[in-house]
Amino acid sequence: MAKQNTVQKVWSIAKPIAEELGLELWDVRYVKEGANYYLRIFIDKENGVDINDCENMSRALDKPLDDADPISEAYILEVSSPGIERQLIRDEHFTRFIGADIMVKMIRPIENIGKEFKGVLTGFIDGEVTITDHSGENTVTIHKKDAAWIKLDDFD
Repeated sequence: MAKQNTVQKVWSIAKPIAEELGLELWDVRYVKEGANYYLRIFIDKENGVDINDCENMSRALDKPLDDADPISEAYILEVSSPGIERQLIRDEHFTRFIGADIMVKMIRPIENIGKEFKGVLTGFIDGEVTITDHSGENTVTIHKKDAAWIKLDDFD
């Protein structure tokens, strides 16, 4: 629960800063990898972010994060784009990308489908994700919590 509270606190600090810079806050992750803790801030904007956007966001976050002190451990701050195969995480991501091609990796395989599959995101209601295969003939509905990840499939 502590990590979730940390993410919520950082989200509340980072969101208005991102908006002020003309950016969208895509995701916040606080993870431990090896001996290091990482605070990862993912930002986006209409035509994609560049290194200057990441640098501006990082600099704008420094003082508010230091003042609020939401993390007791030493950590490494990383600000980046969610990338071309961005992971859909928040409910608004799913509703925004209805009609988009996606890739899904399930925690456990689905009978007759398997563990990994692709399709079109055709619906999202109350955590239920509906995916239709590219032929338009087969549809599956999963709960997003049962997926290891769901990403945009921006490759042709």
